[in-house]
Amino acid sequence: MSTVQHMAAPKPTLSLYDSVAIIVGIVIGAGIFRAPSIVAGSVTSDGWFIGLWIAGGVISLVGALCYAELGSAYPNAGGEYHFLQRAYGGRVAFLFAWARMTVVQTGAIAAIAFVFGDYATQLLPLGSKSSVIYALIAVAALTALNVAGTKESKIFQKVLTVSLIVAMILIIVAGFVAGGRAAPPAAAPASSSGWPFSQLALIFILLTYGGWNEAAYITAEVRDPRRNIVRALVIGIVTVTVLYVLLNMAYLNVLGLDGMKASKALAADVMQATLGASGAIVLSLVVIAASLSTLNGTVFTGARTNYAVGRDYAIFGALARWKEGSNAPANALLLQGVIAIVLVLLSSTTPDGFETMVAYTAPAFWFFFMLTGISLFILRRQQPNEADPFRVPLYPITPILFIAMCAFMLWSSVTYAMSKDPSSIGAQLGIGVLLAGIPLMLLARRTRVPE
Repeated sequence: MSTVQHMAAPKPTLSLYDSVAIIVGIVIGAGIFRAPSIVAGSVTSDGWFIGLWIAGGVISLVGALCYAELGSAYPNAGGEYHFLQRAYGGRVAFLFAWARMTVVQTGAIAAIAFVFGDYATQLLPLGSKSSVIYALIAVAALTALNVAGTKESKIFQKVLTVSLIVAMILIIVAGFVAGGRAAPPAAAPASSSGWPFSQLALIFILLTYGGWNEAAYITAEVRDPRRNIVRALVIGIVTVTVLYVLLNMAYLNVLGLDGMKASKALAADVMQATLGASGAIVLSLVVIAASLSTLNGTVFTGARTNYAVGRDYAIFGALARWKEGSNAPANALLLQGVIAIVLVLLSSTTPDGFETMVAYTAPAFWFFFMLTGISLFILRRQQPNEADPFRVPLYPITPILFIAMCAFMLWSSVTYAMSKDPSSIGAQLGIGVLLAGIPLMLLARRTRVPE
């Protein structure tokens, strides 16, 4: 049985362009149309506002360079699971796979699906549960698309990513052409601590930049991964940073910082100022494209960890079956889809499904992100002499900065979990599900497949 499962394996079919499209498509999501108003209310000046968005891109690039070294040295469909396994052993890697299977990736899929549902409802309502219905349809449809094949999925991804970038450029141009508008009265000061920005600002900016780490899961399917994974990460993050900075400058040009603080729909206000009533429809289509792009990329990369853990543990052996005809881990994708659908249904009972799912994923995500950064120091000593991977510049300063950022975000998410905010129940549930994987880890250890 084990031999049959391992006959089919990932094939290097992704070009550099495919890889960049996947990374850009995952990172640029609906968050860029929601987070800037929160950030604007957390800073004291235009300069700090734009500066923090640039800083977010730099921090993401620092982390991406660390992942580029890991990915070029150890290309594997398991991505972070493979890195953690080599650095810390099977227990930590299994717990990560469990977290990604039940919390991190599936929670992210559910959160993105809610954003899609909210904006699809603006165009065609389906009743009182319209957003939930659309979210369920999106998860099921994109899971089916990825089961059908990698070729179909990457074509869809490239079309969405190109469409999204074009739409963002149109909003940017419209924002600069429109010129300044009178802003509403100034909002409250950003922080009472004397700092020019609050902790909340960087948290939302880094969440908006999130997703580039998914490149680790396509390293086994990228042609010439030792060169192209580095190029894809750098090109992808630089592209995203430029688009984000220009888009936020366009927001400022039309509304001003105070206007942004008071706005609940920044892009809609910009489009309304330049295109009139039709702007709202254009915006809905843009956010729908952004949501589907991120959702498809997240579904594509998410199941790769399930596939990897299935190769290592007989208890999950069914997940290790790679569908050769479509070049996809069909069973792993189906399980991921089912869990995501359950999370959509559960979080639909809370006041805000999107916020609940973001909180649900955060503690586990940043904990394992930090461990992956630390693994770079461990794995450097394990590399064989004949290996010639990309080397992160300014080592060890670069990975230390990345680890420090992860530690800050972990502390922030755990602190939020202990708060009285209604959505914090999602963070508490996420931590509980992660801890539930410990007894399963002890059981699965007995079923580990010999190498």
